[in-house]
Amino acid sequence: MSTPEVYLQPHQARKRPNTPFEDLLGDSIERAFGNGVSELGDLLAHLNLAGPPCPLTSGEWTAEAYQTLMARLGA
Repeated sequence: MSTPEVYLQPHQARKRPNTPFEDLLGDSIERAFGNGVSELGDLLAHLNLAGPPCPLTSGEWTAEAYQTLMARLGA
């Protein structure tokens, strides 16, 4: 008999529930990827059109703001 493959379900790594902003951001990023977006500049353009607004700036998504926020969310 073989040993079952061990894997981590994303929800197992959570320390708290997502905030409404995090849910909206995740949905928007998933839509962008689903539409073939694969470059950061194109993703930022999508987020600036579709939202949600960036909480680190006046609402505009920049490469620096996106990378800073992703680092915070991943910590």
